[in-house]
Amino acid sequence: MHKQPDKPSFFEKLATAIVDRRNLIFFLYLCALIFSLFSQGWVKVCNDLTQYLPENTETRQGLTIMEDEFITYGTARIMLSNVTYDMAANLAAELASIDGVTSVSFGNGTEQDTPEEIAEYFKGSDALLSVTFDGEETDPISLSAMEEIKQRLAPYDASIDSTVGDSQAETLDQEMQVIFAVSVVIIVLVLGLTSHSFAEVPVLLLTFGAAALLNMGTNFLLGEISFVSDSVTVVLQLALAIDYAIILLHRFLEARQHTLDDRSACITALSAAIPAIFSSSLTTISGLAAMMFMQFRIGFDMGLILIKAICFSLLSVFTLMPGLLILFSKAMEKTQHRNFVPSIERWGRFAVKARYVSIPIFAVCLILGFWMSNQCPYVYGYSQLTTSRQSESQIAQEKVRETFGTQNIAALLVPKGDYDSEKALLNRLEQYDQIDYAMGLSNIEAMDGYTLTDALTPRQFAEMTDLDYEVVCLLYTAYAAQNENYGQIVGGIDDYTVPLMDLFLFAYDQEEAGYFSLEEDATEELNDMYQQLTDARDQMLGTHYTRMLLQLNLPEEGEETFQFLQTIHQEAEQYYDSDQIYLVGNSTSDYDLSVSFSRDNVMISVLSVVFVILVLLFTFQSVGLPVLLILIIQGSILFNFSFPGLTQSPIFFLSYLIVTSIQMGANIDYAIVISSWYKELKTAMPPKKAIVKALELSFPTVLTSGSILASAGFLIGKLSTEGTIVGIGECLSRG
Repeated sequence: MHKQPDKPSFFEKLATAIVDRRNLIFFLYLCALIFSLFSQGWVKVCNDLTQYLPENTETRQGLTIMEDEFITYGTARIMLSNVTYDMAANLAAELASIDGVTSVSFGNGTEQDTPEEIAEYFKGSDALLSVTFDGEETDPISLSAMEEIKQRLAPYDASIDSTVGDSQAETLDQEMQVIFAVSVVIIVLVLGLTSHSFAEVPVLLLTFGAAALLNMGTNFLLGEISFVSDSVTVVLQLALAIDYAIILLHRFLEARQHTLDDRSACITALSAAIPAIFSSSLTTISGLAAMMFMQFRIGFDMGLILIKAICFSLLSVFTLMPGLLILFSKAMEKTQHRNFVPSIERWGRFAVKARYVSIPIFAVCLILGFWMSNQCPYVYGYSQLTTSRQSESQIAQEKVRETFGTQNIAALLVPKGDYDSEKALLNRLEQYDQIDYAMGLSNIEAMDGYTLTDALTPRQFAEMTDLDYEVVCLLYTAYAAQNENYGQIVGGIDDYTVPLMDLFLFAYDQEEAGYFSLEEDATEELNDMYQQLTDARDQMLGTHYTRMLLQLNLPEEGEETFQFLQTIHQEAEQYYDSDQIYLVGNSTSDYDLSVSFSRDNVMISVLSVVFVILVLLFTFQSVGLPVLLILIIQGSILFNFSFPGLTQSPIFFLSYLIVTSIQMGANIDYAIVISSWYKELKTAMPPKKAIVKALELSFPTVLTSGSILASAGFLIGKLSTEGTIVGIGECLSRG
């Protein structure tokens, strides 16, 4: 009787199908990559982190109301250095004439200011101009006006602090292109040193180049992505998933030693690598999946895109790389070189001998790391962050703010219609030392000491405007009729009071409709007042809410600032229902982020550990080993974030959350590689020799992947000017 040959396993069948159809796969990848080259331009990128705040936060709700009901005109603060007072005044007048500029203020525009007032906008030879544009910060009219301003100021030493025309997104894109290019060079050098032949390098680069392009080309399917995800995903994808290609490559080289047939070697290698690589990827995906449960939705955005990147990396390794290995197999034989990776056998023996000392030291460091990492000075805005490099706009902003201070403006939204309550609230808020000024419709002076919302009788309005009293009475009568206040008409119009702003706007509409006419001077005055009123109305009065602006003389964030935000709420609640009050600004955004951070920090820490433990239980079918590995990696995370705690260097909260997830998910792979080798080797040799050998066999993989990930993070931290990206890079490199 003849023994029946073993039936091929599922993975062997799958590997055979992939290898035998490699030419078709090449063609499909070519089509997909060409499509991705075009589709990556369809991706919409959001540069505003506040868009990812939870919907139930005050800042997010307030921003939605402001977007729906108000116009927020673009503004700029311009510092002119080495100028005289007269030069600055003349330049202010010149800039005010630019199309698209509503106003340019330089003090009161006269030399009659007090010395204290002058010191606010003219210090030494530095002058501060405040510009208001005709449109919002992204409107073409504002962008065009900003370009004209830059041209006019080109001969002068000028620094502009403004979000209008700020090319932060373009600057970041250029920076990431440089970072990516340098990362590729480093990856090539690392792979060249750790590989067995130089022809292995193009195989790995082509595999991950295809995966990266496919990931970028499919981002448009997600609608809009954050600038954080758009910036760092490519570099992180290359660094996180390089292990998968290295595992398959080593399997192929090992299988080829036992057969001269490249096809058979590739099938054998792929069938064995698929389950091993897939199991390894689950830990990385688990860490990234934990990010998706963040209350701050940028975690969901970044986690989803990075998981998609890992999936495309797996797809490229499983489908594209086998064909590339066969295609480059001859070149790999011809370009073999000696192994540049040093042996760490001595280190392994030392580590085993030192275990009675190193383990207690690790335990002590674990406790210290836990304590020091809890001392991290987390920040939730950009005001305290520093970067190794600064863009031109950042340098200009810093100059303006160092000389004339920062602006911390908050918008207070309350229900419209009650001008008396608004005026009383503004008066109370102005009494606080923490508020430089509080401005709303109810305290903006219109004429002769009257504010825009003061209610005037016909006699008062006639005296203020020098209009004929009979004409004013007719105007009041028409206003009463339009608003169906017929009792005022019957009872006499003399005591009828109407808010000044409402009456001016009504008078303009009536004059434009031809119901009455004014003398030329009066018409010109009415037109000027109408323009000022409409600007104020667009900015301050919405469909359901009115907006007040508060200039705080507090830092953007901090305990004192956050407590004073509650004080503002308490004052407003004396006049309005608490659920109808919204305070919006950088400080409120930072406060909301600090609240969500407390929850997200616990959520990510717990879910990362739970997800990874589940994967390790499935992989090793053991309870003790997963706990040990988690303890070691969690310890390294605590050590990582002990440094900011020790040096009291501000760390952006988002950097901590993202790096915690990535470090847990990615670096656990190193522990898995070592543990897997140890479990396999200890069946054939004593445990001490097995762990030394396991360390030596794992070192090339850990060195390759770890050095690429660390160098990529280092480059991001040193070459980027965006505080969020820099924090991620620095923490990731150190981690």
